[in-house]
Order: sequence, then C-alpha cells, then structure tokens
Amino acid sequence: MKIRVQTIRLTADSKLLSFVQKKANKLDQFYDQIISGEVYLKLENVEDESNKITEIKLIIPGNDLFAKERCKSFEEATDKAVESLRRQMERHKEKIRSQMSNYKAKILVGDSRRASTVL
Repeated sequence: MKIRVQTIRLTADSKLLSFVQKKANKLDQFYDQIISGEVYLKLENVEDESNKITEIKLIIPGNDLFAKERCKSFEEATDKAVESLRRQMERHKEKIRSQMSNYKAKILVGDSRRASTVL
C-alpha cells in the first residue's frame, strides 16, 4: 500500500513522519485490498490546546474510508484516526461477507428451483 503524508501549516520532523507512516502501514493487517492512502497533518490557529488534526483517507475497491481526529498531539490524533479506520474496515468487510452469503443463497435457491422444474 502506498501512503502519502502531507503537512499543512507546519514542518514535520522525520520522527513524526515515520510514526505516521508506521501506523498507517498497520492498516494493511486489517484489510489487504487497500489501494492507497493519504494522511494530512494540520495545525489550526486557535487558542485551544487541541489544535493538531490528523486526517486519513484510504482508497479501497468500491469505497473510500475517511477519519479525522483533533487532539493535543499528532501522535494521539493519528492513533485515534487509525483506530476509527480499523472499525470502518471491519464494518466494510462484514458488509461484503453478508452480500456474498446472500448472493450464494440466491444462487442455491435458483438452482433448486431449476432442478425441480426439470423433474
């Protein structure tokens, strides 16, 4: 999976970029059909301490998954965004499994109907 990291209104050091890359690469463990991903690290100009935003967008077949988190540190925001995407991928996989089982059931019912009309 190819992950692209972009920073907005800040210059990130290599430790932060490698941390984000490592966390994003772990998403491959949960869903092996990820095509690519984009990570945006933003710094807002607000008085609040929670001014660091991590946005992650994953491109998967048939869908795009997105998570946005705001925290006191980019590491914490990245952890939460990755966890959110993990849950989204689990729901997506369950949806696909359900659709496949329904499809197989329809095929079996169709085959049994055809077999009974032949007799």
